Amino acid sequence: MRIWRHLALAGVAGFALIATEAVAQDAAPNQTPALQPWPYPPPDPAEWWSADWPPPPEAADPLGDRRLPRSGPLDVKTPIDPTLYRLWRLPPLQAQVVRRGEAIFEVWRRPANSVQQTVFRVTLRRDGDLFIQGRAGRACCEPQIARLVGFDAPLAGDLADRFRALAAESAWASPRDAVAQEATASVGSICLDGTAYDLVLLTEDGSYALRRDCEDAEIGQVADILEAVIGAGLGHEPRIDVLFPDGADFGRERAAHARLVNSGGYIKPADPPAR
Repeated sequence: MRIWRHLALAGVAGFALIATEAVAQDAAPNQTPALQPWPYPPPDPAEWWSADWPPPPEAADPLGDRRLPRSGPLDVKTPIDPTLYRLWRLPPLQAQVVRRGEAIFEVWRRPANSVQQTVFRVTLRRDGDLFIQGRAGRACCEPQIARLVGFDAPLAGDLADRFRALAAESAWASPRDAVAQEATASVGSICLDGTAYDLVLLTEDGSYALRRDCEDAEIGQVADILEAVIGAGLGHEPRIDVLFPDGADFGRERAAHARLVNSGGYIKPADPPAR
């Protein structure tokens, strides 16, 4: 009888442990270890608000520990709300303190027939160090970004000159919402089965935001920027890489833009939506 009692107690304890682990897994936030690279203090109610929390790693916040200037934050032109940045687990661009010689590049990829979205952010510091942050997830139908995966990593320093040149690209001065104007008629950009891109640049001198919807010639105008930022973001996380079967190759789109220009066409501001 005593043996059976011990076995029963052991069984109950084992079941309780399994149940506790299952509940913990169900209650765990929809994040991956890649997005929680530094240890958090335990949730002790007495110390939760007062305990010293370790700072995030440099790659997760390359411009951290900077105070806003007396003039306040920059007037950042970005289609992304600060709260949405938080959902994607990125420091809001509106709160970044960018100094002379620094730049932040963002590319948001939004397929028309899927809720699977991706964002890459490249940060260039004035000391020449480069960092890449990547996120992918399903931005629909749930309170959070579903199946969110991501990474924060340094980039090779020899890419710094390339990104400095990209910050001076003439494409940043083009219309935010644009269409391809051929010699005879405008090319529509109704995005039904392609991919739209939001591109953002932030420097000390200001910020720029571009949106290119599906049409090859429009996307080809910003192909250099897309190839650089997306190319820097691939190779770090297989679950993100699989969303880019063609890698960072925008040769078709670049060729379409070249044909547009050679035939007398150009990129012009899109017509405002009808009210």
